[in-house]
Amino acid sequence: MRKAIVSWSSGKDSAFALGEVLRGGEHSVAELFTTVNETYARVAMHGSREELLDAQAAALRLPLAKIRLPWPCPNAVYESRLDDYLRRKKAEGVTHVVFGDLFLEDIRRYRDEALAKLGLTPVYPLWGRDTRKLAEAMIDAGQKAVLVCVDPSRVPKSLAGREFDRALLAELPAGADPCGENGEFHSFVYGSPLFADGGLIPVRRGETVERSGFVYADLLPAG
Repeated sequence: MRKAIVSWSSGKDSAFALGEVLRGGEHSVAELFTTVNETYARVAMHGSREELLDAQAAALRLPLAKIRLPWPCPNAVYESRLDDYLRRKKAEGVTHVVFGDLFLEDIRRYRDEALAKLGLTPVYPLWGRDTRKLAEAMIDAGQKAVLVCVDPSRVPKSLAGREFDRALLAELPAGADPCGENGEFHSFVYGSPLFADGGLIPVRRGETVERSGFVYADLLPAG
């Protein structure tokens, strides 16, 4: 069985990609890894709190590695820290790296070239699938997510904090990708069939803020 690690954003695509890999049975998932803003203790881009990220890993019963990045983060720093991490994993016997990318060719090419230099193989379980059908498959499978970051230049800012469900899909403006692959939105998964006992991570809504051109809906641990 191929030893793999999974690029874990805390959102719906990486969660569904993990499920696809586990169902495929060809890979043994050794670890999740996530880039974390070390200044604010939040998932890079998504803005989800680190403690909720930890709760996801616990619910999945998988180890989680955090690649801590400064803010702002020059690309050279990002690449250096990611490279260090991947080299350590390769030394531990990892051969494959799983991503939840859907169709952006430039991002895939960037990942492929970076991994090729290290002798690692990328895996894209969701690549090329119709994103409307994929979004519906995520919902129908029982995966539950909230939009935690939206780009108001692409979708209404009022979608921040909304449940990722069929009602939301129906409200997306024409041209918006149903999975947000063009950067329309990012999500946090609080419920998944992959979680221990099919459980949920209790969360509650915090404040919604606009920062650096994006709208963030904060999620807090509940209970």
